[in-house]
Amino acid sequence: MPHTRRGFLEQSVIASTVAAAFPGAWANAATAGPIKVGQIGVGHAHASKLDVFRKSKEYEVVGIVEPDEALWTEATGQPAYRGLPWMTQEQLLNTPGLQLVLVETHVRDLLKTAEACVKAGKHVHLDKPAGESLPHYRRVLDEAAKQKLLVQMGYMFRYNPGIVMLREFLAAGWLGEIFEVQAVMSKVVDPRTRKQLAEYPGGILFELGCHIIDLVVGILGKPVEVTPFPKQSLRGNDNLVDNMLAVLSYDSATATVKSTAMEVEGGSRRQLVVCGTKGTFQVQPLDDPRVIMALDQPRGKFARGLQTIELPTYTRYVDDAVDIARVLRGERAPLYDYEHDLAVQDTVLRSANLPVQ
Repeated sequence: MPHTRRGFLEQSVIASTVAAAFPGAWANAATAGPIKVGQIGVGHAHASKLDVFRKSKEYEVVGIVEPDEALWTEATGQPAYRGLPWMTQEQLLNTPGLQLVLVETHVRDLLKTAEACVKAGKHVHLDKPAGESLPHYRRVLDEAAKQKLLVQMGYMFRYNPGIVMLREFLAAGWLGEIFEVQAVMSKVVDPRTRKQLAEYPGGILFELGCHIIDLVVGILGKPVEVTPFPKQSLRGNDNLVDNMLAVLSYDSATATVKSTAMEVEGGSRRQLVVCGTKGTFQVQPLDDPRVIMALDQPRGKFARGLQTIELPTYTRYVDDAVDIARVLRGERAPLYDYEHDLAVQDTVLRSANLPVQ
């Protein structure tokens, strides 16, 4: 989703070329029936997304791995995990017909787990952020590329109706040349979770703000320069960097990304604003999307001037799961390629004031 129509079309051509180079390369001969999927880990904040796959006719959930007995005991009462076979990682990866693994461990274990899955020849849905080591993440993606395996990142706004609509506007060139992007994602983090997040020096922008960095990189590409402004505003029993801003610089555009762990009703102000020479497009709130836009002239069914578009409520990860099935069945190329995801992770680390080497 680069910032010009030409760039967007060039990226589409690249994706089509990749798909044409090996038609059905993402597909597997075993995709005629339900796709067999398992999950490793329940420690990630979004691990319960397994419930989406359990409810889908496209998938058959074969089991779940969680070596930490305390975590597993806590999880067994949740609907997402109830009644599923509990197995070792080795047992899961050797399950006949297994094609896809959801990697939902603690962040510190995401990459080593994903690497084991890819080496075993499995497609992966990898939750965010993609660990703390860019070289390790690159190694995982290089191995996936060799085996023609999908690694879908778990950024939760990629299939948001407002973001889908934005992609359509950018592809049509209706916003003109993009010169500014603003993104905000905040919430109130409870004391227990603050202590857990403080384990990662990247702070709240690493853990939470990565979702909106994925969106910004999707619009403008990899930034020329990233300037982080990390700050701890609430001092007390933890070291969480809880008030963070990053400025992403491009040749002809600027983006700001803001995330805090203290904003009351922060969910209502989660937003993405994209300003172009022909229009402005705002999605707010991101979790229950509404579009507010201003156009310099009528575009398609939309009028000139300021207007608000109400969008249907959506459930996170449903469309992610649908898209995985389409890719594995050879019906389409992945929404984003490895290079996009590497650019996102590089930008996440720089924005969170973390090393990239």
